[in-house]
Amino acid sequence: MLYYKTYIKDESAPWITFIHGAGGSSTIWFKQIRYFRKEYNILLVDLRGHGKSTEVVWKKTDSFKTLAAEVIEVMDELHIESTHIIGMSLGTIVSQTIADKYPDRVRSLVLGGAIISLDVRTKFLLMIGRISKNFIPYMLLYKLFAYIIMPRKEHEESRLAFINEAKKMSQKQFVKWFSLTRLINPYLSHLQVSTKKIPTLFLMGDEDYLFIPPVQKVVDNYSNFDLEIIKHSGHVCNIDQPDIFNGLSQKFIATYS
Repeated sequence: MLYYKTYIKDESAPWITFIHGAGGSSTIWFKQIRYFRKEYNILLVDLRGHGKSTEVVWKKTDSFKTLAAEVIEVMDELHIESTHIIGMSLGTIVSQTIADKYPDRVRSLVLGGAIISLDVRTKFLLMIGRISKNFIPYMLLYKLFAYIIMPRKEHEESRLAFINEAKKMSQKQFVKWFSLTRLINPYLSHLQVSTKKIPTLFLMGDEDYLFIPPVQKVVDNYSNFDLEIIKHSGHVCNIDQPDIFNGLSQKFIATYS
C-alpha cells in the first residue's frame, strides 16, 4: 500500500486528498496543510516510487489506472467514501483518472499546473527523454525538464523543491514513470470527456507557458470546468503563490462540500 498521512479535523468534516506530480512527494503540500486542516480532513499520499512509497514492483501493464487504484486502496483502508481532490502537474492525470474510474468517490477536482494535452515542444522533450533515459543519469534529465518547465528566477523555490524530492527516486523508478508518457495524448483527450460531469477547477500560473493553452481550450468546451489564472506564478502554482492557490481552491471546494 502507498505511504499516506492524515490530518483529522473531525469525523463529519469533508475530506481533501492531495496528489503530487512526478518527482515530487506529499511534502510539496507544506504550504497547503496548515490552511486546509482548519476545516477539512486531509489525506496525503506518496505515489508509487516517490517519497516513502518505495517498495514497488512494476508490471508492463501498469498505467495511470494502476496509480488511481492505489489511491483508492488507501481511501478504502481509511473508510473514506468520497473526497475532494487537489492534484498538481502529472498528479492531475492521476486525479482525473480517479474521477474517470471511480466517479462516485470524487466530489470535486482542483487541478494545479494541469497537464491535459502535450504540444509539439513537450512531445519533443519527452521523446528525447525516452531515447536517453537508460543511459543518461535521470537527475540530469529531471533538472533539464525542471528548468524548461520552470525557467524563471521567481520559480526557483518550486523548482528546487521538486529537484530535491526527485533526488530520492531511483533511476529505475524514474524510467518507469517516464514510460507512462507514451501515447499519452489520446488518453488525456478521453479524460476530458469522461470527467466532464465532475466539478473541476483548473488553477494555472500565468507563466506556465507550456500547459496553459490546452487548458484554456478545453475549459471553453465544458460548462463544469472553470479556470483561474494566477499571476506571477509558474507551473507549480501551489508553491509560487500559495495564498492565492489556497483561497481559490477553498472557495471552489466549499461550493461542493
